Parts: sequence; structure tokens; C-alpha cells
Amino acid sequence: MTSLPRFTPRRPLGRTGFTATAVGIGDLADRTVPRGELVATLARALDAGLNVIDTAPGYEDGLSEEVVGEALRGRREGVFVIDKVDELDAPVAPQVEQSLRRLGLASVDLFALHAVKSLAQWEELARPGGALAQLEACVAKGQARFKGISCHHPDALVAAVRSGRCDVVMFPLGPFVDARYVEDVLPLARERGVGVVSFKTFGAGKLLGDTEGYGRPLQARPRGKVGSGGEAPGTPVLPHLSVAECVRYTLTLDPDVMLMGMGFPNEQDAALQAASAFRPLDAAGMRAVRERAHAAIQGKGAVWWNPLSPEVAAG
Repeated sequence: MTSLPRFTPRRPLGRTGFTATAVGIGDLADRTVPRGELVATLARALDAGLNVIDTAPGYEDGLSEEVVGEALRGRREGVFVIDKVDELDAPVAPQVEQSLRRLGLASVDLFALHAVKSLAQWEELARPGGALAQLEACVAKGQARFKGISCHHPDALVAAVRSGRCDVVMFPLGPFVDARYVEDVLPLARERGVGVVSFKTFGAGKLLGDTEGYGRPLQARPRGKVGSGGEAPGTPVLPHLSVAECVRYTLTLDPDVMLMGMGFPNEQDAALQAASAFRPLDAAGMRAVRERAHAAIQGKGAVWWNPLSPEVAAG
């Protein structure tokens, strides 16, 4: 196990006033791993200086929140904690209370409405008395300092930013994402002072390995490819990107915080070493990574974080 580089806060997370590190700690809950190991792995990332943590009740059915709460005991100060409201059509207040109970905290820094999938869904959430208004009431009660959304649709994100009701928006940024996230949402959020927290740096793992996402084995392999592992041990079967390429590409896009799931120390080593060594890519370098990412994602199942393009949806 290598020693981790030390990260320091870089810039304010939108208008929150919190100065965040460029890299944040994504979900690391895994019920196949002893709980103590999960807590130690998260604490190791905190020891490296990372000061943004993301969790949600649906991550391993509450285990993620419990692990985050345990890891933060005695070291809550100076850490920006993001939690989510998962059930968007259910009352918000009970969900917030249950999450805080699992965390063992009186409040978090941000609650986000989780996985908003369309403009129509955003409009329903934002209506008078809707989930966003309910979340605003929780903020007024002191259960969170800020509110926002995690979203898989550029049109919904644009509307959310323009509404002025979101302090932070969370959305995919990486070598294989819909261009509208980069060309429309990111500059608008910067212009309006809305914090940007990104995810899908590794395309749910698809860009790094032969998986349908988050380590799930491929159910069907592209024609002509051999079984997992290739012709010889360690030989890639399908095109892959490296951790360093994905990290460098995403940091060149420059979100306020890039979340990365780092559930094991060796994953932390690779991700944080790559982030520490970051140098921006030029336009040609970005284009080359995108082209390789396009090849690396083929045959690996649905890319659920990318909505259909307007042209495809219309046709």
C-alpha cells in the first residue's frame, strides 16, 4: 500500500462558502466487506485531506450512511457532507430524519433530491408544495445548510440552475457523457454561482473494465470476444481506459468537486495518485480520450446517465 498524497481545499463550492478539495469521497458501501474495513478506508481518504463526502440511503440500504457517520465521529468539523432524498414521490421530512438518524448527525451540509431523470420530473418536484419545497422546509429547520439535485438529464439541470433554488447540482462529467452536461450545464452553473459536484468519472466502472457497471459482470459479450480475462491472464478483453486518463480528463473539465468511489485502499491509491499528478489536457488530448472512451464503453450495457439526444428522441 502506497502513502497517499495530501490534498488541500481548492476553491468555494459555488455560493456555499465552503472551500472544497478538488476530489470528493464517493460511495464506498459494500456489504461483502467488513464494516470496520469500510470505515477505515473512508477515514484513510479523510486523512489524505479530502473534505467532501457523498452518501445516500439507497447505497446498500443505509449502510453507506452508517459508515459515513461512524467515520466522522470526532472529525465532523471541516467536512462537507452530502446526503440524498431517494424517494422523490414520498414525503421528504421523514426521509431526512431517517438519514440523519443513520448518520448519527443533527444535520448535514447538503441534501440533494436524488437521480432526477427528466425535465418533467424536475417541474413536478419544483411545484408549490412539491419535494423541493419540502426540502426547503428541512433546511429552514436546520437539518441541512443547503439543497440541490443529483440529476441524469441536462434539460432538468438547466432548469434547476435557472430556478435559483439549488445551491449545488450534481451530474455526470467524464470521458463518456452527453456533451450538454459540459457545454450547457457546467458554464451556466458557474455563471449563476451554483456549486458543481460531478460523478461518473469512470463511467460506473465501464471505462476501466469489462463490466455492465459497478463490477457487475457482462451478461452478453460482443461477438468474437473470448471469456473474461482474454487469451492470457491479465489480457484486456475489451478496450479500456486507465484511471489516470479518466481522472485527468474530468479534472480538465474543472468541476468544483469530482466525486470518486474509492472502496478499497488500492483504488484510493490509483485515484488519488492520478489526481495529485494532474495536468490539464489540451483540446487534442481531450478529443483522443473521448474517442478511446467511445470504444471502451461499447458492448457494456446501458449508459443510463446519458439521456437520448434531442435528435434521437425526436426521431
